[in-house]
Amino acid sequence: MKEGRITKVSGPLVIAEGLDDAKMFDVVRVGNMRLIGEIIEIRGGKASIQVYEETAGLSPGDPVESTGEPLSVELAPGMLEGIFDGIQRPLNLIEEKAGAFITRGIEVPSIDRSKKWKFEPTVKKGDRVEGGDIIGTVQETVIVEHRIMVPHGIAGTIEEIKSGEFTVVDTIAKVKTDDGEIKEIQMLQKWPVRKIRPYKEKLPPEEPMSTGQRVIDTFFPVAKGGTACIPGPFGSGKTVVQHQLAKWADADIVVYIGCGERGNEMTDVLMEFPELTDPKSGEPLMKRTVLIANTSNMPVAAREASIYTGITIAEYFRDMGYSVALMADSTSRWAEALREMSGRLEEMPGEEGYPAYLASRLAEFYERAGKVICAGSDNRQGALTAVGAVSPPGGDLSEPVTQGTLRVVKVFWALDAALAYARHFPAINWLTSYSLYLDKIEKWIDKEIGSDWSSMRAEAMKLLQEEAELQEIVRLVGIDALSIKDRLTLETTKSIREDYLHQNAFHDVDTYASLKKQYNMLKLILMFHEQAQKALDAGASFKDIVDLPVREKIARAKYIPEDRIDEIIAIQKDIKEQLEGLVAEGGMMSA
Repeated sequence: MKEGRITKVSGPLVIAEGLDDAKMFDVVRVGNMRLIGEIIEIRGGKASIQVYEETAGLSPGDPVESTGEPLSVELAPGMLEGIFDGIQRPLNLIEEKAGAFITRGIEVPSIDRSKKWKFEPTVKKGDRVEGGDIIGTVQETVIVEHRIMVPHGIAGTIEEIKSGEFTVVDTIAKVKTDDGEIKEIQMLQKWPVRKIRPYKEKLPPEEPMSTGQRVIDTFFPVAKGGTACIPGPFGSGKTVVQHQLAKWADADIVVYIGCGERGNEMTDVLMEFPELTDPKSGEPLMKRTVLIANTSNMPVAAREASIYTGITIAEYFRDMGYSVALMADSTSRWAEALREMSGRLEEMPGEEGYPAYLASRLAEFYERAGKVICAGSDNRQGALTAVGAVSPPGGDLSEPVTQGTLRVVKVFWALDAALAYARHFPAINWLTSYSLYLDKIEKWIDKEIGSDWSSMRAEAMKLLQEEAELQEIVRLVGIDALSIKDRLTLETTKSIREDYLHQNAFHDVDTYASLKKQYNMLKLILMFHEQAQKALDAGASFKDIVDLPVREKIARAKYIPEDRIDEIIAIQKDIKEQLEGLVAEGGMMSA
């Protein structure tokens, strides 16, 4: 490959000439330190390169060498439990080689070439296979079975397949293609990060991805294979919500991308995740997690690489037939990187200085989510759910990144600074958020959890909207202007807000609530409201109703563990008895 020379250095943008054979998105090595870069524009014999490392010290005349390959990720056993930077370099190996700081130009393998994995074939000699077919398995962690697939583009008959312990670069099988060529298969595959991994068919998302967060699962659910965004101002809890989703979401694999967030937030993830226990298996959560750490003090251009690296890894696990949850925190930092590179390329700016192609780049990213029939002959299904945080300056949701994201995602969890400052977590505003998956997944929830779930949800949302109107009246003329029934509505909605929607992420029990527990908790609150209305009609005192001991039980239902849900159901009996007793005692007392 012909070597070029640098002609200009402008921050993370380097312009080189002499790379005659290079193509768009080829990876290049820049300067004597061999910094990693990617060609993002070729014009008039000059290549514009975005460099994924600090460019200080580069100067015109320094060499640039093209690798002739696009930016790719290595896919093989050994990714789970890994912590990588934006271009899939393992941080633990970098630390061993260079210490606490990432040395520029350092080269470490993304996947360990020396570790041996026990490979168990699932096909035999003479079997017909095609791209995407599973030919064997490796028990990568105690939770996850890594399924080894035939690389895309290969189809034929198994000529030879081995069993035993191998490294990721050892040949484990040979396939004789239809034209008689013998193809060797290793466990290690490479895939260009900007290219969508193929699948057979995209399916409509019809099953919810339960998250254990009541405000999300009940009011604004996301489907498996769906897309969601969490916009909100600084300090409103975007990162904490994403941490909760990563910990508790009903997914087999979690890919968490820290795309340009502050170092202390990423440190929290790196410190917490290894200590967290997976609620389904009892094993450490890291056993099914891949972390990509790319903090705000790392080079700007690497933010874009981290987004593509993360979603390509997520697609690979989806292709095995797993349900994958991808968290990107935050896509605003990626958009800022696009804006900086666009400015240095002297492109015509769009709104607020962002490139004109911002919306299409966001759409390309979220388009890679979905529930699919995977490539291969066995018609297995996999799902990739993408959740992106957006950090609009000052919480201004009209800015281009938020608006571009809202056009493509189907779930909008609007974080509210007022709720966050009132210590209401999750600070998702129930009046401005929405989910476009409700109609699609109602059938599943009504069938699996409770036939009246949808009607209960609609009733609770109606009460919360009524509360917003009543609060306006209270602010203007005081609570005494309200009727007794309206005051009961305010008491019920206060219970919905404080006892149901408010959730303590640091409480061992309250941090997670299953769909069954959520259903029974909401049923208590709405049952109390219905029975209290009947008691008021029968002449019971409003003050006596709101002072009933059972209200304390309703409030504390959130702290009842999952294995004692029967205790929540038993409170229904107390509600009925205490309200009926009140009517019997009070007769026709005035309110």
